[in-house]
Amino acid sequence: MTESQRHHAIIDFLQRQGQLTVSDLIVNFDVSPATARRDINKLNELGKLRKVRNGAEAVNLPRPAWTPLNIYQAQNLDEKMRIAQAAAALCNPGESVVINCGSTAFLLGREIVGRDIQVITNYLPLANFLIEQEHESVVIMGGQYNKSQSITLAPQEGDASLYAGHWMFTSGKGLTTEGLYKTDMLTAMAEQKILSYVGKLAVVVDSSKVGQRAGMLFSRADQIDVVITGKHADATIVEQLRAQGVEVILV
Repeated sequence: MTESQRHHAIIDFLQRQGQLTVSDLIVNFDVSPATARRDINKLNELGKLRKVRNGAEAVNLPRPAWTPLNIYQAQNLDEKMRIAQAAAALCNPGESVVINCGSTAFLLGREIVGRDIQVITNYLPLANFLIEQEHESVVIMGGQYNKSQSITLAPQEGDASLYAGHWMFTSGKGLTTEGLYKTDMLTAMAEQKILSYVGKLAVVVDSSKVGQRAGMLFSRADQIDVVITGKHADATIVEQLRAQGVEVILV
């Protein structure tokens, strides 16, 4: 996590909790005592917080723009950000891309915002963010709102061909040489309906997911065009996927 990202996260923490101690900062953001105190001093000078004895408290400022999943505290955030950047680099001007739900998906949306790329999604936090940022072209898939996942799920007879795209970017709970696994079956089934209408399937998973098998097999390895993951991913599985014709990008 960069200093800028950490500062945003500190402000978000204060807006929710009202105050924090130096110890809170050390534990929650994995920094040294010296870095914790330096962050508090710098943000105090900028008027972003109020320095108090052994910590800081929130000042009466507008709440910063919301991001889902408490994004700055997401697991493997730095790696996910690199994955999102590599995924965005695959997208060309004028293309349409399907982006599904999750923290990496949201980070990918942040990389794409403002570019000449149509985003098709059923992930409402991402759609809301793109609309708020005045992204030129956002298509929201229709269906019933699913609160637990913050997505819309179309009825079984819904016409998936309406949402064709050049790319589909999706994630999951595990990736093996067999393919990508997902644990939420309703979400997986909704996404599977679109698979045959997209040009290429890109799997974006952090390295901790490589080698894991959990839930249902969403897509076989021979259906996956590109995998983007961290450089610490299981090397044996990476090579076996490449042997099956899957392009693997390590970041």
